[in-house]
Amino acid sequence: MIAREIILRKNIINGRIWQSFFTISFCLALSAFYELIEWWVALAGGDNAEAFLGTQGYVWDTQSDMGAALLGAIIALVTLSKIHDRQINHTGRCR
Repeated sequence: MIAREIILRKNIINGRIWQSFFTISFCLALSAFYELIEWWVALAGGDNAEAFLGTQGYVWDTQSDMGAALLGAIIALVTLSKIHDRQINHTGRCR
């Protein structure tokens, strides 16, 4: 919702579909960056990588984390967008 707030208040992207697409893409990019940080730290840790990552043998951990980020972004947009629009319009600073 923070990415959506910035897009709406700064009027960066026009069109609801593009705004939603960018918001979801931003959430996925942030999630991917976090997964890369996990991987880099695991590489730096050497033999302790498995303990740091906490995957406990689950090879699809990164993909499931990113899937959860995608699902969370979509659910947040669908359920909170109208409330968010009302709050922004109430402040009188957007649109």
